[in-house]
Amino acid sequence: MRQRTHWARRAVATVSALALASCGGGGGNAPPPAGGGGGTPTPTPPATGRLFADPAQESLTTGDVQQVIAQAVGEAQARGLPGVIAVVDRVGNVLAVFEMTGAPALTQLSTRQIGGDAAPGEEVGLQGAMVPTRAAAISKAITGAYLSSGGNAFSTRTASQIVQEHFPPAPSTAGLESGPLFGVQFSQLPCSDLATRFGGNRIGPNRAPLGLAADPGGFPLYKNGVVVGGIGVAGDGDYGFDANILDVDIDAEEAAALAGIQGFAPPASIVADRIPVDGTSLRFTDMTVSDLGPLQTSFGAINGPAGGLVAVTGYTDGTLRGGTAYGTEASGIRRSTAAEFANPDAYVLTDGAGANRYPIRAGTDGASVAQPLTATEVRAILEEAFIVLSRARAQIRRPLDSRMQASISLVDTHGQILGLVRSPDGPIFGTDVSLQKARTAAFFSNPVAGQQLLATPVVAGVTNIPAYVPRVRAFLGDANALTGNFAFADRSGGNLSRPYFPDGEVGPVAGPLSVEDPRTFSPFATGLQLDLVTPNIGAHLAFILGNGPDTPQRCTQVPDAPGGMKRLANGIQIFPGSVPIYRGGQLVGGIGVSGDGIDQDDMVAFLGTHNGGQRAGSVGNAAPAIRADRIVVSVNGRNVRLRYVNCPFAPFLDTAEQNVCEGL
Repeated sequence: MRQRTHWARRAVATVSALALASCGGGGGNAPPPAGGGGGTPTPTPPATGRLFADPAQESLTTGDVQQVIAQAVGEAQARGLPGVIAVVDRVGNVLAVFEMTGAPALTQLSTRQIGGDAAPGEEVGLQGAMVPTRAAAISKAITGAYLSSGGNAFSTRTASQIVQEHFPPAPSTAGLESGPLFGVQFSQLPCSDLATRFGGNRIGPNRAPLGLAADPGGFPLYKNGVVVGGIGVAGDGDYGFDANILDVDIDAEEAAALAGIQGFAPPASIVADRIPVDGTSLRFTDMTVSDLGPLQTSFGAINGPAGGLVAVTGYTDGTLRGGTAYGTEASGIRRSTAAEFANPDAYVLTDGAGANRYPIRAGTDGASVAQPLTATEVRAILEEAFIVLSRARAQIRRPLDSRMQASISLVDTHGQILGLVRSPDGPIFGTDVSLQKARTAAFFSNPVAGQQLLATPVVAGVTNIPAYVPRVRAFLGDANALTGNFAFADRSGGNLSRPYFPDGEVGPVAGPLSVEDPRTFSPFATGLQLDLVTPNIGAHLAFILGNGPDTPQRCTQVPDAPGGMKRLANGIQIFPGSVPIYRGGQLVGGIGVSGDGIDQDDMVAFLGTHNGGQRAGSVGNAAPAIRADRIVVSVNGRNVRLRYVNCPFAPFLDTAEQNVCEGL
């Protein structure tokens, strides 16, 4: 099942073919605040009865966008890098794409694998694919904006650190577990049904053409301590990741992007370098402000002589515009009304005209479930999960002992969204990811999971989804696997999606949902997760290049559920933060949480389901006897148990309670 792609040699031909198929630890250096970008955030103080502050409604002006571009272009010129610079606002609207004269039209996705660079013709997944450089720049900009918040500032270099097979990634760290956000790069997908598309209104969250980026050269943008967008620079012809955090790279794309954020840099107190995960400090940038040349701040001086604004199909018509302030109706994300959600701190997604896009409602899956979730049960679970979130101590936010911020999604067994709620300053990426997690848990716990995967069309030379089912059954020694006999949380499915099993051990055994040969793994070849959406990504890239229609706004070619819904309409996710929901012994839905540490996400999903079930009286978590942590796999003569959820130590700010998930 080793799939080969030939995008490196025949880019346009391949994306056109995929379009047809889809129809049907280290010590980085953070920049100090400069100009008006740094300083202490100035959110609106919490009102009486509230626990969270609303982020101040800041936004990028057209003049700000021009300055960011001019600074980035000036540094790129000084370094001899003809590149593409993209700027987005916090909810992902593309505000401008500037293409320098001589910038490469196409950029190659890295061919690096665990076992070394792939030989021509031996690439797996998207390795070696040639993609529009403009698309690469946009994905980098969206990554910087979406991974960041008022409590943390992450870059694409940060993303690189947390998505690889070992954390932290370095030649000397083989044997450590995979990155905490392993697989997050395939979120915010162009086929996501949650993401909005280019059109008359400019609500978010928007999609990213390549998902999230791990290639250095993408940073968030801040005004008065408030995240307002992101910048991405692409131009060296390679879209990859940093496999060795122990060295310091001299990276022209990152230098140009770093120049771009001067005057719009995050407060030094919240950059990734100040945030440890499992004892390792995250990385923000390998370049420093002292590495930069004199700043070019005049847009007029570079607009024309150095290049110009360009249109990107599906993202921008080539004009330069200001950003939308997050938290306003126009941004697509605003504070909820009391009628929409009881918790006064909750935020919801809206259509830009006042209507909640995902109001709480009952399950739609009566054709598959004897007693679908009621709206009362959905509300109880979401409200109780939000209460747990509000009490939880954050992992990735600064200052220490901040409250956790995240997004929570709940779906039925057909993948329909029954409710979606966010805390005020949760990172935007968690919105789409929480939905992926909810759907993934519900799908792999569903009696029809194996049947649906077996019925997914094979795309010759590209993907073979049915082949994963016998791999899983052989690996688990269970001919009935993927028929609903066990409940899978994302932590469980993530175990099976790692290139080394058990996670972190270096050996010849790959999880059955990963690439078949662990030596071929990379962030551009993850196995089933990517294979499910490769035709969609290919169709979208062809669309950007003017070679066919856009991908449908529902991911995967997995057969529809009754009524026409795709159960995996925004792809799957393979890092923790979800559980399936049961009524007695019958699956009735799934809940996903994303935006903070993975153990915190697990806890909110698990306790929210338990507490909501206790309140509503008839639903809850899977019975312990069918949870995936009852599955034992024989590996090289020893037994390894899958995992289900993992709750953090000392998780709450209002109590010293420990082991909060034990016995439930």
